[in-house]
Amino acid sequence: MAKLYLKFEQAVLKEVTVTQGGMVTIGRLPDNMIQVDNLAVSGHHTKIYWEDDHYVVEDNNSLNGTFVNNQRVSKVTLKDGDNVLVGKHTITFKDEWHEDQPEQRVPTQVMPAVPQMEATVVLDTKKAKELMAQARALKEGGAFPSAAPAGAGPTASGTMPAVRPAPPPPPPPPPKERTGMLTVLEGKTDQPHYLLSGKLTVIGKSAMATIKLKGSLFRQPPDVAAIVSKREGKYFVASQDKKANLKVNGAELGHQQELQEGDTIEVFGVKMSFEYHD
Repeated sequence: MAKLYLKFEQAVLKEVTVTQGGMVTIGRLPDNMIQVDNLAVSGHHTKIYWEDDHYVVEDNNSLNGTFVNNQRVSKVTLKDGDNVLVGKHTITFKDEWHEDQPEQRVPTQVMPAVPQMEATVVLDTKKAKELMAQARALKEGGAFPSAAPAGAGPTASGTMPAVRPAPPPPPPPPPKERTGMLTVLEGKTDQPHYLLSGKLTVIGKSAMATIKLKGSLFRQPPDVAAIVSKREGKYFVASQDKKANLKVNGAELGHQQELQEGDTIEVFGVKMSFEYHD
């Protein structure tokens, strides 16, 4: 878990928590989780989210750019204590999850005990002659007579001709990474199918959402209701707003969960099925 502190000069204006699998949007429009009311800030200026095993900040092609420790960036990994400059405001990043981790110690490597060797046995006479013939061939500069095709006769030196070993088979091709897909079963969205090709898919009413939810006159969905993240070929879903009432297979979800093929997701009255698209 990490925390973001929105500051203007030395004053802290807002504190926001960003969880693993979560995302915080930053910009001038009111649908951002951190709204910065300044003309130098774009409507959807930048975002901070969890990717693989770390937090990153990514600029949304803003007019004035996003700066981390006074360096302009498009996308960069955040470290504890970094300062993100958006317009005239500063967002300080505190990675509390890493602060809570116990110090890791490298375990002492213990070498395995040397196994006891079985007693040496005397070779039979036929085997001894074969080994002696191989030793003579190596001494005379000949090839190692490890094997010979059936019917091949001895060479002039009295040894069997060498046979080249067959080349090893080619390695199998790496498995093709599958792409997830959500199919709408019930509810109102802007598309019937959504291919989850990116690392982060936003579900909500926000203009930057991939899956846009539609509300009614009396009930509107959250700007960011839930997100689906992709890590190491797997997909994970996590709620971003309690009003979204996120469910997986009919059970309410209060934490991040890996999606399995055939799972159903319900977000703000929209029901979708998850499957892999080959």
